[in-house]
Amino acid sequence: MVRFSKGFKGWTIILLLMVVVISGCSANSESKAEEAPASESTVSDGSTSETTEKEAETRVVQDEFGDVTIPVHPQRIAGIYVEDYLKALDITPVVQWYNPMWGVQEYLDLDVPQFDTTGSIEALLEYDPDLIIVDGGADMEKYEMYSKVAPTYRLPEDILQDSNQILTTIADVVGKPDKGKEVVATFEAKIADAKAKLQEAVGDETVAVVRLNISNNTLALFGVKNRFTGFLYSELGLTPHPLVANMEEYQEILSEEAFPELDADHIIVFPSNGEWSSPENKEALKVLDSKLWKSLPAVKNNHVYMMERSYWQSGAITANTMKIDDLLQKMTP
Repeated sequence: MVRFSKGFKGWTIILLLMVVVISGCSANSESKAEEAPASESTVSDGSTSETTEKEAETRVVQDEFGDVTIPVHPQRIAGIYVEDYLKALDITPVVQWYNPMWGVQEYLDLDVPQFDTTGSIEALLEYDPDLIIVDGGADMEKYEMYSKVAPTYRLPEDILQDSNQILTTIADVVGKPDKGKEVVATFEAKIADAKAKLQEAVGDETVAVVRLNISNNTLALFGVKNRFTGFLYSELGLTPHPLVANMEEYQEILSEEAFPELDADHIIVFPSNGEWSSPENKEALKVLDSKLWKSLPAVKNNHVYMMERSYWQSGAITANTMKIDDLLQKMTP
């Protein structure tokens, strides 16, 4: 019989214990390795997993109709009538609104599909938005229809007259508050500069804005509350003609017989659709060839300014910036 010394026996026990521990660790490692593909199937370093979790984050914000849950980091945004603000924030929307009567806002130069606002809202499903932003054109009924497509934020009614407030609100909703503040600061500096130059050039001379309605050959006079041009008076300090200043509505049709009442020192005019050179606008242009129109002081003094429809028929911040450039070019030395 073989006999072992006490020292040798002790070492044997230690070695056996080490083998057991190592075997257990190896088995545990193999088990984890087998489980790993299930949790790391999309990434090797965890980056995609973190991105997916980040995009899935949501928060609750309050819009015109109440609380709405929206993505913290929206990736595919549809901004119905507010694409201008998205572009100012360096965001390309998934679609651009289109209306058969008004066309699209060409000045934005967006290379995206068009969404016909007179058609079915369900058409937006094709573009898979994860957030929809709408302005005052969406009532509760439309809002609920948009909300069936994706989380929808409706701008509060009390900010719709102020492009700066709209910009900062949208910037917050899309998660770019700092960019919003930067854009607003630049715009306010432009307003201050233009206001001083216009005051020096035209002083208290009166101004009116009219739109030539191509569909029925009429002129629409825009009031001081008009969302497209009201800022000319409220922010740029131009003096509205009395007809404009006293208007409660956003706009009113000006009959040809009432043309003589529009004795403003300066008149801004743009077509409702197309361009001044568009063949389909020839008939409507005859309105501006009438004797009553030609008798107006602004016409006689060459103070009628023919503007481009695309951005004059918008009240957004990029459009307003372009209008300021027009006014400085036309009305200042």
